Amino acid sequence: MTAHAMTKAERIEHTTTDDSAPVFHRTHSSLNLPDRRKSGGRRTLEPSLMERVAQRLRNDFSVRHLAAIAAAIGVVALVVWWVNIAVDGTDEAKALSTQGAVTLSVFAIAVWFWIFTAIDDTYVALGAAVVLVVMGVLPEKTLFDSLGDDTVWLLLGSFVIAAGITASGLATRAAVFIISGARDVRQLMHLSGAALVATAFAVPSTSGRAALAMPVFMALAPVLRDRPALVRALALAFPSVILLSAVASYLGAGAHLITSQILVGRGYPGFSFANWMLYGLPLAVVSSVACVELVLALFTSREDRCQALSISVSDLQSHTGIPISGRFTPAQGRAAWLVAVVIVLWCMEPVHGIHPAVIALAGGLAMSSNSLGVVSLGKALKSVPWSLLIFMAATLALGSALASSGAAAWAAEGMLGPIRSAGKAASVTFVVVIVFISTAAHLVIQSRSARSAVLIPLVVSLAPEVGVSAMAAAYASTAAAGFCHTMSSSAKPMALFARVEDAPTYSAQDLLRLSLWLAPLSAALVLLFAFVVWPLSGMPLFR
Repeated sequence: MTAHAMTKAERIEHTTTDDSAPVFHRTHSSLNLPDRRKSGGRRTLEPSLMERVAQRLRNDFSVRHLAAIAAAIGVVALVVWWVNIAVDGTDEAKALSTQGAVTLSVFAIAVWFWIFTAIDDTYVALGAAVVLVVMGVLPEKTLFDSLGDDTVWLLLGSFVIAAGITASGLATRAAVFIISGARDVRQLMHLSGAALVATAFAVPSTSGRAALAMPVFMALAPVLRDRPALVRALALAFPSVILLSAVASYLGAGAHLITSQILVGRGYPGFSFANWMLYGLPLAVVSSVACVELVLALFTSREDRCQALSISVSDLQSHTGIPISGRFTPAQGRAAWLVAVVIVLWCMEPVHGIHPAVIALAGGLAMSSNSLGVVSLGKALKSVPWSLLIFMAATLALGSALASSGAAAWAAEGMLGPIRSAGKAASVTFVVVIVFISTAAHLVIQSRSARSAVLIPLVVSLAPEVGVSAMAAAYASTAAAGFCHTMSSSAKPMALFARVEDAPTYSAQDLLRLSLWLAPLSAALVLLFAFVVWPLSGMPLFR
């Protein structure tokens, strides 16, 4: 049979059975098309561009995105409503000026950015302040003056002092000295808590205290490596106590200074280092003890708690490069004396009358001097969180705009309706509501300072209208906002200890389990102090 007489099928069969000749099969797969031979003869098509985009959106979209879109729609609706009220000619318009509507709108948009975006909180706050200046609501001088506020200088000096404490290893040595006396698990946990509470007076930020406590934890973890449940309990207790005990000191968190300055801006007396400690230290101690007991009950067994414990300084020294045994180093001795003098001067402010910021600056200069200091001023200034200082200045400017434009007073008056309906119980209802809102606020606003910037102006405006002291209400709200334990992203100390390597640490489920018990306990303690303890200490709740 000639080649011409072959049928097409025979030519294909003849070609494919000849092993000597190279054969190229032009198939669908060689053209990057679906191969019908592998799909049962059915033609399958690649997804279209629109289908791929839709699939990508389904994969990337989350409940948080839906919440962000819903909140954005709500913010737009509020802005339209406020502007409509301001330009309307009704009686209600007299209570909300055009500047008030602009201020509320900018503030609401800033809150949306704080909650739903990854943009830095300081960038958002500073941007909002600049917008208010451009819109003519906030005077330029007010914005610039906020950068020179005494709280900014107070924090600046305090951070320089804290840099010297960290460089000398004084805090780590003191903590190890306290912990090494533990003879059982409960003693170890409570002694650790006591050492962490004390750091609130030396380091002016919770993240700085967490970084300071990390070497102690990393020294304890290998010593206790055969008891992973205890190490996990310590990993939970360290950041939890750091956050709850921040209320002990006026410098424990930037939110405390923001609260005080908002009060001063509204014509109320602010807080000093001494009276903040008078009200906050007992709450910090009780909260820390309760937190430690809760961690022990939830994450250690009875057998763990009953087992004897022996931790020596030499065991811990082998796991840290900081000198923690023998006599104080010269740097540690100088740092200890300087810190003691600064704290005593802060507490005696009513006697000598020297401003705390001046004391902090003098202490910072001494800590960084060639003869008395332990760290150079340049190195100390590099450790200052300038972003926090600028954030404080920007939020102070925003608070000033809310007050001067009448926006805060108008918003407070609108919120009083449901509370006033409670009658004689309105004041009690108000305090309970602000404490629970402040406790839960970390779920939507992660920055502690941002929470105070949002809540305190409203609290201060609302409180007098229902017969509650503005100072006491602001203090209770700020203290309640110290709870931020639900997620590792809720606070920097929780995130830091969640990422510890080479040591057992906690999971997201552990944090949720702890928070389900700790959140109501923390709120209840704040309410107990607000209604009972603080009035006995000289800060009455009701007017």
